Order: sequence, then structure tokens, then C-alpha cells
Amino acid sequence: MASDALASMGRNVNFGNSFHICIDVEGEKEADRVFAALSNGGEIEMPMNKTFFGSYFGMCKDKFDVNWMINFEMNSPQKK
Repeated sequence: MASDALASMGRNVNFGNSFHICIDVEGEKEADRVFAALSNGGEIEMPMNKTFFGSYFGMCKDKFDVNWMINFEMNSPQKK
């Protein structure tokens, strides 16, 4: 999955911030672990939380200014 930097979401495109990398994980605990590691020393944009679209999801920027989305699809047949 990928996401553009949308002006409608308050984002201005600058070199290096025009995309997010998304990681799909197998459970909420794994999502929390990955999110904590990536956001350590960086910036939390959207804390991990259950969403209206059926995922446990969060967004952050790491200490190297790389944008990340962490996603666990709660209705998937994977472990919860």
C-alpha cells in the first residue's frame, strides 16, 4: 500500500515526505511493537488505534524522517 502527500490532509510536499511506507502485521501486539520501534526518536502522527475501516492502524515518522503506516486488518483470518 502507498499514500501520497495530500494537501487536503494538511501536507505540503517536500523532498522526502511525499510517501509513506506501510507495514501489514499479524496482530495488535506486533503492531504496537513495530510502531514503538519506528516512532522512537521520531514523531507520532496518528497513534495506534482501532479505525472505522476495520484496522488497527497508526502513522509515524522515524528519526530519519521516513514516514510509516502500521496496519493490522482486524477482520483478516490472521491471529488477533
